Amino acid sequence: MSELTREELEEVREVFDLFDFWDGRDGLIDAVKVGDLLRCVELNPTLALVKSWGGTDRPGEKQYSFEEFLAIYKQTKNVKEWGTFRDFVEAFKSYDREGQGYISAAEMRHLLTAMGERLSDEQVDEIIKLTDIYIDLEGNVKYDDFINKVLAGPKM
Repeated sequence: MSELTREELEEVREVFDLFDFWDGRDGLIDAVKVGDLLRCVELNPTLALVKSWGGTDRPGEKQYSFEEFLAIYKQTKNVKEWGTFRDFVEAFKSYDREGQGYISAAEMRHLLTAMGERLSDEQVDEIIKLTDIYIDLEGNVKYDDFINKVLAGPKM
């Protein structure tokens, strides 16, 4: 397991403390928020991975101290199989009928809400807003640009 840099440790601590603040400042975070917390520190675990490392579906089932969460963070940080640009392009290509690098925005929304780890319409709306993707006059999205923007994460 690789050691964390001082900056990484400070970032994880800052995010943990923010979640703890929202939960009542008791030094613990609810296990239902583990996935959200990991995503706030720029990791992208699957729901299955979050559950396998102690995340829960319902609030109040389990809580973690900073040290316990830090162990989960380190495990998640070492996972290298989040999917590559090429993996995502291949998924979108199956909907690119003309092979031009575009799919309709409606098909993209369908992919994100109905396939794999399904996102809600609100989550898709937020992704579209945060990535500032361009939808052309015909209602199409250049999926290479979309994938690059999603992989880069939101601009803060």
